[in-house]
Amino acid sequence: MTEQTQRRELSFSRVIDAPREKIFRCWTEEELLKQWFAPLPWTVSAAKIDVRAGGSSSITMRSPEGEEYPGNGVYLEVVPNERIVFTDAFASAWVPSAKPFMVVTTQLDDLGSGKTRYTATVLHWAAEDREVHEKMGFHRGWAQGAEQLAALAAKI
Repeated sequence: MTEQTQRRELSFSRVIDAPREKIFRCWTEEELLKQWFAPLPWTVSAAKIDVRAGGSSSITMRSPEGEEYPGNGVYLEVVPNERIVFTDAFASAWVPSAKPFMVVTTQLDDLGSGKTRYTATVLHWAAEDREVHEKMGFHRGWAQGAEQLAALAAKI
């Protein structure tokens, strides 16, 4: 990894006590994604996902005050039960977005005994975007999301 990449990257990793097949389902089934994706007290009010390379996603998060924040993107790579890579650089169908911000790679590594190392790596278009994302609460938000993901994966 180059120094320039390090200045644009944020990463989060934890071990989840669930097999990666269940975690993958939580990422790829709309009704499951809506249950964990936004760190509480935020919620996901709508999710439309076509999880395949070139497929689009539209996920709307709702603040505790009821404000809605839509996020659109495109999946770049999908390896079932192993990896999902997506970006907000495209709104849908390869239409460029107004302001590309990041590329996200979620990696699911099988640790055996029903445990999975879950790693989310976010590469930002600029170091300034990384800084903004970190100040928005990247580590706290992704950690809380992972807790919610782990709880859901354990019960499905």
